[in-house]
Amino acid sequence: MIEAAMIWNEPNNKSHWDPELDPDWTLFAEMAILAGQAIRAENPDLTRVLGGISPIDPGFIMNMKARGVLDHVDAVAVHGFPMDWNLWQIQEWPAKIAEIKATTDLPVWVSEVGVSSFGADEVQAWGMERTAELLRGRAPRLHWYSLFDLPEAWGATTRHKEAEGSSYYRHFHMGLIRADGTPKPALDVFARHAPAFGLVQWFHFEDPRLDEAVAWMKRLGVTDLRTGLSWADSFQPGADAFFDRMMQALEDFNVTVTFCFTPEHRGLAPHHTSAPVAPEEFAEFCARMVRRYAGSARATQSCEAQLALR
Repeated sequence: MIEAAMIWNEPNNKSHWDPELDPDWTLFAEMAILAGQAIRAENPDLTRVLGGISPIDPGFIMNMKARGVLDHVDAVAVHGFPMDWNLWQIQEWPAKIAEIKATTDLPVWVSEVGVSSFGADEVQAWGMERTAELLRGRAPRLHWYSLFDLPEAWGATTRHKEAEGSSYYRHFHMGLIRADGTPKPALDVFARHAPAFGLVQWFHFEDPRLDEAVAWMKRLGVTDLRTGLSWADSFQPGADAFFDRMMQALEDFNVTVTFCFTPEHRGLAPHHTSAPVAPEEFAEFCARMVRRYAGSARATQSCEAQLALR
């Protein structure tokens, strides 16, 4: 079942929101407020989460607070990758969470944390264990990124691709399971920390790994999952059919669904990181997805069905 709706992904990261089009996040704030209102109107019991920030920047949260965004969400979230992309060390995790807690009374989720096996499998396994030691019990939700490696042939969703150097190639080695389906040593480490740790797994449009992912997550004892429904993908032929199949396959997990990615034809610029021409269109997408998969009536029916099984 869907337990939370996340508004965008890493809005303070130039790989996911274009700072040239919106240097002070005025347009993002307007869009996020409209989305928060739309989600609340469809299901007042659904937790609304401000898209996980990366880098972890208290100034960004203060900006969102000043613009009224925090009045329309129920939690904020952070993403951290100190062994791959961030300019701080892994032992600083508790301090990083404390920095954000000092800016808001809202709960602080860790909606993405991970370590790549880019350099060595052993580095990822150690990083998983150390992350668990540092973060367990410090946030209402902990989501490890990710279950599967990203196949290199698919390409990573970043703005500058190979020009990013090794930072780009690390995207393909964040999974606990290789693209060929073979487990890495970190998978066994993760299994020892589930279900305290959930997973992040992004599913591409018509992703052939969906059923395999569900089987692995159940085998690992995962209960909490974060994934995404892409506004851009919603314009592809057959989008609703794939979204239906995906959400049905994931209905046994506590799902945080992330709404993000601007369609090329609806942005101020033709790419997924652009502010939309009309922010209310993103809000309408969020409302439609909540209504379809987590509307108040649907949530009530789900609860009744669970009670009937007891």
